[in-house]
This record gives sequence, structure tokens and C-alpha cells, in this order.
Amino acid sequence: MIAILGGLGAALAWAVATLCSARSSRLIGSAATLSWAMLIGLAVVTPLLFIGGPVSLSGAELGWMAASGLGNVLGLLLVYRAFQFGKIGIVAPIVSTEGAIAAVVSVTAGEQLSLAAGVMLGAIVVGVAMVAAATSEDERPDDRSGIRHRPIATGYAMAAALSFGLSLYATGQIGATLPTAWAALPARLIGVVAVAVPLLLLSRLRLTSAAAPFVVAVGLAEVIGFMSYAYGATHGIAVAAVLASQFAAIAAVAAHFLFGERLTARQAAGAATIVVGVALLTALQA
Repeated sequence: MIAILGGLGAALAWAVATLCSARSSRLIGSAATLSWAMLIGLAVVTPLLFIGGPVSLSGAELGWMAASGLGNVLGLLLVYRAFQFGKIGIVAPIVSTEGAIAAVVSVTAGEQLSLAAGVMLGAIVVGVAMVAAATSEDERPDDRSGIRHRPIATGYAMAAALSFGLSLYATGQIGATLPTAWAALPARLIGVVAVAVPLLLLSRLRLTSAAAPFVVAVGLAEVIGFMSYAYGATHGIAVAAVLASQFAAIAAVAAHFLFGERLTARQAAGAATIVVGVALLTALQA
């Protein structure tokens, strides 16, 4: 149950981060959004490291932290870029296949998974794919959002999914041996050093009053989601990763009501498949 609760907690937090980062990216750009989110996240995580007390880091743990941080920062930069050219209801579900990628890596590495749980995870992945499937109907800006989904957004989203999937697996390895705050640290630290500081030095770190509430929400939600996932992954990376990826279904539905983005019949059916799959998986694991 801990893997399920951790994964679902991450899904809710990352859905909030997805919605807010999409708005912020369109206001101040992807790099500035990432920079502010990482700065805020680092400010939140740092005190938690001291509360947890000192830890001894092995070479393997440092390697997993580097993989987790680099994969997460690159993935965020790619997905924020995708939001500048596409709809939340299409980009987010594509990115959410990160959970399937992490689960495949985890099972390949030897994690045991029951046949029934595997079938349910497969059904959830099918639902994600259905939500992600864009038709020509999605290419017309005839909904209230007024946003035309461009093919380049799909490319960015697919690259982000691969980067996030590898990061999720590495994060699960960190959570198995270190306090959860340490799982959230690498991406925040790398993001600040590699993205925020260079932008600041070049005087290109933008922030507007309209974007400020969104970047604060992104920074907080990313940290909460990471810590929730890391805790859940200590009891099963595959389950926690796939359930965490359900942030996409939540974000797609929310974008429909909040921003007027349409969901096609196929995408709505995919969302329903995800909900049923999560419910059945929860019952099986319980």
C-alpha cells in the first residue's frame, strides 16, 4: 500500500506542477520557469536535509543522485518547452509514459511483480497511450484555450518521457538507502547550478507578477511529488512509478475545465481506463 500511496501522492503533486508550469512557461519561457522552480525547491529541501541529520554517501549513491538529478532537470526543461508549443491534455499524457519506462527498467533489473499486478500496470499504460493519442481534431484551436498543438511539442514530450523514466528509476534507488529529502536534492542542485546561475549571470532570469504564483507552486509541488514518490518507491519502484505517472490524466481533465482544452472521445476513454486500472491495482496490492 505504501507504494500505491506514494505514487498517487506524487501524481497529485505533479499534476499541480504540470498545470502551473504550463502557464508559467507561456508567460516567461521554459528556462526561466525551470530556474525559479529549482531555486524555490532548493530553498525548501535544504532545511529538510539538516533535520534528517548527516548521512554518509557511497560512490554508488552519488552516481544514482547524479543520474536522478540530470534526468529530472533535462526532462523538466524539455516538458516546459513542449508546453510552449502544445496542449497540456496531449503533452502531459505523453510525458507520463515515464512511469512505464521506469517500471520496465525496474523489472528488467530484477524487481518481482505478480502477474495480476503486471496486467493492471499494462492496462494503465494502455490508458495513458490512449490519452496521448492525438487526432487531427486536436490540431484545430477551436476550444476555449485557443492553443494549437504543434508536432514539435510531441517530440519534446517524448524526449522528456525517456529522460524522466530513467530519472525515476534512479530516484527509487536513492530512496531505498537515503532519507527522502536527499532524493529531491539532486535535481534542485543541478538545476540551480546549470540553469539558474547562468541565466542570472546573463541577466536573463525573468519573472513577472503574473508568473510568480505559478513558479512558486511549481517549486513546492515538484519537491512534494519527488519526496512522495521516493518514499513509495522504497516498497516497489514499478508500482510507484506507474501510479505517479497518472498526474497526466489528472492534469488533462483539469486543463479541460480550467483552461477550456478539449479531450477527444479516445482520450476520455483512456482516462477512464487509467482510473479503473488504478482502482483494481489498489485492490490487488491491498
